[in-house]
Amino acid sequence: MEKGLSFLEFNYMILQSYDFYELYQRYGCNMQFGGDDQWSNMLAGTELIRKKLGKDAHALTITLLLNSDGDKMGKTAKGAVWLDPNKTSPFEFYQYWRNVADSDVINCLKLLTFLPMELIWEMDTWSGNKLNGAKETLAFELTALIHGTEIAEQVHDTSKELFKSGGSADMPSVVLTDEDFVDGAIDILSILVKSGLCPSKGDARRNVDQGGVEADGKPISSIAKTFTKEECSGEGIIIKRGKKNFRRISVG
Repeated sequence: MEKGLSFLEFNYMILQSYDFYELYQRYGCNMQFGGDDQWSNMLAGTELIRKKLGKDAHALTITLLLNSDGDKMGKTAKGAVWLDPNKTSPFEFYQYWRNVADSDVINCLKLLTFLPMELIWEMDTWSGNKLNGAKETLAFELTALIHGTEIAEQVHDTSKELFKSGGSADMPSVVLTDEDFVDGAIDILSILVKSGLCPSKGDARRNVDQGGVEADGKPISSIAKTFTKEECSGEGIIIKRGKKNFRRISVG
């Protein structure tokens, strides 16, 4: 056992080494990418491949993105911030970067966006409320990079409408129960009626058909759209009807 490793860390190293070994055998994968905190684990994989197969394999590490406290970025109450919109909605993705600490926003702009450095240096002189502009720029640039400019503009507009009058804490909320879900899901028409955003399913259908309904900043184009219990858990989802009618939908 490598000196200084705990028993769990050693087991994790062995498992990751065999993962690399299997990927090499099955798919010819000869290079592993990862954060620099995984350097020892990745090297163990290259050694396993060399000793068992007599082949060369390689490892490439990337500097971890840390916040000003030295902790890894990308963690929330729900877990990791995913690029997959089915795991982290574009609205949640935007809000994560919009709410980074003041001390982290410039570093994120430098490392994660393609903005001219001259502009970022100018933002580095901003303070107070003006720094919120830099955060909005960071959130928009990253959301556009991952989800496209159109989606970024939609969630930006939703965010502005939602928070300009006092923030999400004052947003009306609706808590769903197990009885609201059928086979683990609830449809958008039922959500609109349950939340009080629409008086009936007929009215809910008209709003969806006319493009007036969004979920976490993303337009709902089909009345057949459903949400799972997992999607509604944690902080829930934000449903918008029209320009200024919002509800936070969560699970009790």
